[in-house]
Amino acid sequence: MTDQPVRNAVVFDLDGVLVDSHETMGRAFAVAYAEVVGDGPAPFAEYQRYQGLYFPEIMRRMGLPLEMEEPFVRESYRLADQVPVVDGVVDLLEELRIRGFGLAVATGKAGPRARSLLTTLGLIDFFDHVVGSDEVARPKPAPDIVLRALSLLGGQPAAAVMVGDAPADIRSARGAGVTAVAATWATVDEEELLGCGPDLVIHSPKDLLQVCPPIPVRGHG
Repeated sequence: MTDQPVRNAVVFDLDGVLVDSHETMGRAFAVAYAEVVGDGPAPFAEYQRYQGLYFPEIMRRMGLPLEMEEPFVRESYRLADQVPVVDGVVDLLEELRIRGFGLAVATGKAGPRARSLLTTLGLIDFFDHVVGSDEVARPKPAPDIVLRALSLLGGQPAAAVMVGDAPADIRSARGAGVTAVAATWATVDEEELLGCGPDLVIHSPKDLLQVCPPIPVRGHG
C-alpha cells in the first residue's frame, strides 16, 4: 500500500465558501443590469447558476453585454463592507494556520477585487496567496487557477484540497488532481454540486478540520 502524502495546503473558493455575498452580489447585478440593459427584472437566478465562473464568461453564456462588468464591479466595491463572513470561517482559518497549512484563494473574481474584499473583511492575512480569474490563462472550470495557487504555495496536488461551492470549483479541483471538497452551506444548487462527483462533502467550515489534521513536525511525527 502506497503512503499518501501528508496534506499541507488548502485552496479556497471565495464567494459562498468564505463569505456569503449572495445579497450584495444580487444588488450589484441589479444595478448593472438596469444601467446597461434597461428596465425589467435582472435575471440574477440565472447568473447564480454560473457561480464560480469569471464574470465575462457568465455574460457570454447569458447573452448579456460585457459592458455590465464596469457597473457591477463598481457596485461590488461599494458594497464590500456589507458582505458577511461565513460563521465559523475565521475559527477554521486560524486553526488551519496553527496546524501548519499553506492557504490560498482561487476565485472567479478578478484578483485585485478579491484581495480588496478580503482586506476589507479582515481576512487577507490568513492567506499566503490570492489568485483571481484574470491572472490565469483559463479560469474555472479549467484547472489552471488551482495549479497556479499550488505553485505559489509550493505544494503538490496530492497533498492539497480545494474547497468550493459550485460545479466549476469541483471540476477545476479534479482537473488539477487535488482533493475536491464540496461546501454546501451557501450553494445555489446542492444536487448539481454533488452530481459533479466531489471527493468529500462538508456542511460547515469546521468539518474541514477532520480531513486536515496537524502537519507532523519533521522528525517528530
